[in-house]
Amino acid sequence: MADDTPDDDTLKAADAKTLHKTVRESGEDELRRPAMQLFWSALAAGIAISVSLLTEAALHAALPDTPWRELVTGFGYPIGFLAVILGRMQLFTESTITAMLPLVTRPSRWALWRTVRLWGIVLFANLCGTAIAGLAIAQGVIGNEEIRAAALAISSSITELSAGRTFVNAIPAGFMIAILAWALPNARSQSVLVIVAFTYLLVIAGFSHSIVGSSEAFLLMFAGRIGVAQTLFALIAPAVLGNLVGGAGIFAVLAHGQVRGEMPQGDDA
Repeated sequence: MADDTPDDDTLKAADAKTLHKTVRESGEDELRRPAMQLFWSALAAGIAISVSLLTEAALHAALPDTPWRELVTGFGYPIGFLAVILGRMQLFTESTITAMLPLVTRPSRWALWRTVRLWGIVLFANLCGTAIAGLAIAQGVIGNEEIRAAALAISSSITELSAGRTFVNAIPAGFMIAILAWALPNARSQSVLVIVAFTYLLVIAGFSHSIVGSSEAFLLMFAGRIGVAQTLFALIAPAVLGNLVGGAGIFAVLAHGQVRGEMPQGDDA
């Protein structure tokens, strides 16, 4: 009779070296993907991540103006991330660590070029997707007038930060999304809870996420609240750079550094 007891190895949480290998191999697969596959996946992710703003707006419109409204509205923020991450779409901030680990593990011109290529394609396509969604909300194609007004009210908060402050504010966001990408292989059946916990903290702490923030920026731009230059250079670009520093810079280096001494040269395991 077969033993139905789960194997002990399946119950153990992966150690840092195993997590490094899992995330690194995922990144290597992403680096090898054809450009058009990356583009369409990232375009879908840009549109899907905008569901975060829509869900927040729907909650905001339905709730009374009370001190706790923002805390409840924040529960809409993880919805877009759930759609993108569980749907295996290409999100720029998640790729900051997955693409970086192959580069720091085996530095080469090929890895450097492929990393820059991946980030360029995914970021451009993500922004195309959020621009489409932002235009649709601004024009009333998606949602009613109450949701549109709520989305504009939520989005207006990003204009309160200077470009420098947005950059600094985006560093912890990039760091946290990198942690999320690192932790997910260990989450297993609790993936939804982990995604919700990390992204909810992101929004209630007010950190700047470049892709969700771009959907807010494009909405304000298409609604005539801000100009093109402010949208691209004062709001989106600083958030992108901050996310890169937090994810590809700080966390990827720390994640690699903790296992570097345990990895034999040429380790393909």
